[in-house]
Amino acid sequence: MLPDLPLRIGSRTSPMALAQANHVRDLLTGMVEGLEAEIVGIQTSGDRWQGDLADLGGKGAFLKEIDRQLVMGGVDIAVHCMKDVPGDVPLPEGTAFAAYLPREDVHDVVVFPTGSPYRSIDDLPAGARVATAAVRRKAQLLRARPDLHIDRIRGNVNSRLARLDAERRFDAMIVARAGLRRIGMEERVGQVLPLEMMCPAVGAGVIGIQCRTADTGIVGMLRLLDDAQTRTHVTAERAMLQGLQGHCNSPIAGHCVTTPEGQLSLTGMVFSGEGDTFAYAHEFDKPDRASELGAYVAATLARKGARDIIAGIPDSP
Repeated sequence: MLPDLPLRIGSRTSPMALAQANHVRDLLTGMVEGLEAEIVGIQTSGDRWQGDLADLGGKGAFLKEIDRQLVMGGVDIAVHCMKDVPGDVPLPEGTAFAAYLPREDVHDVVVFPTGSPYRSIDDLPAGARVATAAVRRKAQLLRARPDLHIDRIRGNVNSRLARLDAERRFDAMIVARAGLRRIGMEERVGQVLPLEMMCPAVGAGVIGIQCRTADTGIVGMLRLLDDAQTRTHVTAERAMLQGLQGHCNSPIAGHCVTTPEGQLSLTGMVFSGEGDTFAYAHEFDKPDRASELGAYVAATLARKGARDIIAGIPDSP
């Protein structure tokens, strides 16, 4: 039921994306005796574009070329960071995420330029410049430190770190700890931000593996890699995201965990662009009701004004 030719794994061409794809390849070839697999790097419009992602239609710009190759048979599976998969764009017909790998660390971290005297956000003086690629991070950081100047920065993590050190324009940068770990640069972590200060992105720390549903052999193979708890948590978070109907410029955060008592706990937050207005919801449900929990949290946020907040944010800066 598996392809006769090497399994073709579609991936973006950034160092982190290729590290993820190689990790998936190693997992599959180590699990299935005799399986051959190769990485097919696909440069996406989101990677080529140096302007704001909103001008390309949002985070979907990181997926559409890979989706096209998957649907047309150019690749057999696709590897994605789930935080980059938009909630307002349906998956291509005939495809699904057959596996979610176990969730990694969801914390955001602060990275300082080499030689910086600062060790934490609290150390930064008023007016310090902090770089981030995410409107979610900007909004939450400004809630804690409204005196900082937040700059949006594009590019893969490697290029952003290089700019941080070379240009000396920024006093700090906020990135995902999981991303640094995947590219072998976790030593750059200067401060781990607590979840109470920086709620994660929906799907943070999760690698998803997408395939064609008609390829039953591949689906069955990928299911062996699927982490049930991660799938439950991602399902709840993405149900919330879809219910909110936000665009790519909407600062939305969501994080689902399983409590020691076995209940699902989902926190959802929606922020204005500057973080001065926000809606918050935290609800619980049974572990087999992930979709229902996500929908309920979205509805609760809507009752607290989340859709008005989203409507007040332009879909491009």
